[in-house]
Amino acid sequence: MTDHSKESKRKKKIQFNILIRILLSAVIAMFINNIPILFFVKISEEMNWNWFLGFFPYLSSLTYFFVFIIVFLILTRRIVKDLIELERGLQIISEGDLNYRVPVNRQDEIGRVAFNINQMTERLQHQIEKEREIENSKMDMITGLSHDLRTPLTSIIGYIDLLRTDSFRDKDEYSRFVQNTYNKAIHLKNMLDDLFEYTRLTSFETHLDLKEIDLFQLLDQLLFEFEPIAQEKGIKIIKELGNSSAMVVIDSDKMARAIDNLLMNALKYSVKPGTIRILMNTVNEKIMITIENKGRNLTKEQELKLFDRFYKVDHSRSNEGNQTGTGLGLSIARNIVELHGGTLTLNYADRIFKFIITLPF
Repeated sequence: MTDHSKESKRKKKIQFNILIRILLSAVIAMFINNIPILFFVKISEEMNWNWFLGFFPYLSSLTYFFVFIIVFLILTRRIVKDLIELERGLQIISEGDLNYRVPVNRQDEIGRVAFNINQMTERLQHQIEKEREIENSKMDMITGLSHDLRTPLTSIIGYIDLLRTDSFRDKDEYSRFVQNTYNKAIHLKNMLDDLFEYTRLTSFETHLDLKEIDLFQLLDQLLFEFEPIAQEKGIKIIKELGNSSAMVVIDSDKMARAIDNLLMNALKYSVKPGTIRILMNTVNEKIMITIENKGRNLTKEQELKLFDRFYKVDHSRSNEGNQTGTGLGLSIARNIVELHGGTLTLNYADRIFKFIITLPF
């Protein structure tokens, strides 16, 4: 049924309801008017009050209209009351009380209007709450960035000041200051790269360079480059990738970034010495990549917030003085996977972390 036909049907329904009340008022008025009039006519005939019989038609009409109005007002009293309630509710909502809901006591058009007003209020309330969350998120973003970027920048300024004032004992200390300055600068660059990548991925203008890629080869290459880094940290890599190719249409650069973020996260927070297992298999026409490592205890609240941007649990999972990042790595990885129509989830139990990428063929 089209919107025009629905609107026409509603108009007819409203007109029919009004007509019913008018006809009902007329019938009731006629019935109520006839009883006393007949009584007075009978008395007038018995008492020979001819003057009353001449005045009777005017009195009958006046009484009929008076009774009709009274009955019509009684029949429409509830409608008027509900309309006043509707107007009062709109006034309260317009004054800013979005928690107020108009009572829905009817199943007709007025009831539907009340229901729609309540729906509109709920949507408006949710929209305002969402905008507040976005605004708070922006403030948290600025605060987090200020803190995270200030730390390495302060160190860089400190080391440069030591070098500028020749505040070093010998060439070895000079070299150490230069190396530390370089490391902090690289750390700062990586943080800015993460921020730029996250901003790009969450914008509406993100474009994927989709090509058919062998995911097996891509993952095998990433692990080949990652294995020496892991060995330096005392981490053994266990690969269970199978032997067959897995052709998927993806943006290889972005997907490599997502997998690399997960691998580096596992390396950073694994118990050392330890192992990182990487599995790839096919389930129900979907490819699943699992990156598993053993870490430190994680609370339920931390688990739920792990993919939030700028969220870090270094206080409970940090080790060996690793430099902290922006807290964007997992959020970037999830955004990349979701842009490909897949999912990135975490299964955590007994200090075992399993990050699972699921991609459609």
